[in-house]
Amino acid sequence: MHMHNSEAIARWLDEQQDAMVRLLSELVDIDSGSYDKAGVDAVGDRLTRFLSEHGIKVSMTPNADFGDILQADVGDVRRSGERHNILLMGHRDTVFPKGEVSRRPFRIEDGRAYGPGVADMKAGLVMNAFVLAAFKKFAPETPLVMLMTGDEEIGSNASREAIMEEARSAVAVFNAEPGRASGNIVTSRKGMLYCRLDITGKAAHSGVNFTEGVNAIAELGHKIVALHDLTRVEDGVTVNVGLVSGGQSVNTTAPHASAEFEVRFVTNEQRDAVTAAIEVITAQAMVPGTTSTLIGKSSFLALVPTEESEKLASQYLGTAEDYGVAIKGEFTGGCADSGFTASVGAPTICGVGPVGGKAHTNDEYIELPTLLQRAQILASTINKVVATRR
Repeated sequence: MHMHNSEAIARWLDEQQDAMVRLLSELVDIDSGSYDKAGVDAVGDRLTRFLSEHGIKVSMTPNADFGDILQADVGDVRRSGERHNILLMGHRDTVFPKGEVSRRPFRIEDGRAYGPGVADMKAGLVMNAFVLAAFKKFAPETPLVMLMTGDEEIGSNASREAIMEEARSAVAVFNAEPGRASGNIVTSRKGMLYCRLDITGKAAHSGVNFTEGVNAIAELGHKIVALHDLTRVEDGVTVNVGLVSGGQSVNTTAPHASAEFEVRFVTNEQRDAVTAAIEVITAQAMVPGTTSTLIGKSSFLALVPTEESEKLASQYLGTAEDYGVAIKGEFTGGCADSGFTASVGAPTICGVGPVGGKAHTNDEYIELPTLLQRAQILASTINKVVATRR
């Protein structure tokens, strides 16, 4: 990569600031909750149109229920399982229901942009798209892959295989989740398991035939205590039973009971240990006659730093410093697709999107100047990665 290309990219991005904000406003103003396939795909169509205007072809893996998986390549991309490509990731779905956009469309106030999904993560998608366009224009040999998935907010069940497959050929992965409110990027994340426990007992009249009944709620009570006992806050392992339901009437022994719970962990070894413990709790009946079934609803792997990912982070943070931005890498308890790429050994950093906060709420925002700033830092970091590969 010649230095003048680097400068040309930074300069071109500078000129695109208004166009970036325009594209962001269009994407934010499309409702695209995870279960709204049409909306998630509409966001994809808009991005596809932008990319094709810049001579970049987008390929699609269709999905019947959730947003299709879109992927755009620039340059000398190889999918051989050896580390070669640079992977830019982003998801098009939001946590907000249909109609949210009409309630609070995109707006700008005091240097911040607001609207559903503006930080998480439509600004990141815009950043990735413009960076891809810049490389296509000025350094078209750079092996860049942009992945745009459709179901991250509900666990990426439909897209995790595609994400892990792309990561197997990646020398560096940049996930465009929002930068922290502090401006920091994310270098490690917790993983998560979200499960449901269904317990079956036996109904009986609790006055007349009490001893014939088997109370599923009583069994659930034992299990909740046992599950919460797996929490080790100091090690970063937490178990939270967040939803419970059960029973038929107050004078019937409860024939069924259910709980939904989530587990967070820092390493994937902790995940294996806690999973084994949960299976034991599920199998052991404290109330004779009850049976329990465990259903895994979704999961995220942890983003665990490695020597390679630390090197990538320091390249990024050093580049940020060149732009006069003094930031660090930080740990967060939240989960993201970056855990999947890290788990197959791809050097991964997350939170490289524009800086924002209050995601998943009505007050979600980004610091508007960071749309351009983070695009330029990302582009320069990509150039560094390419240069050190030579």
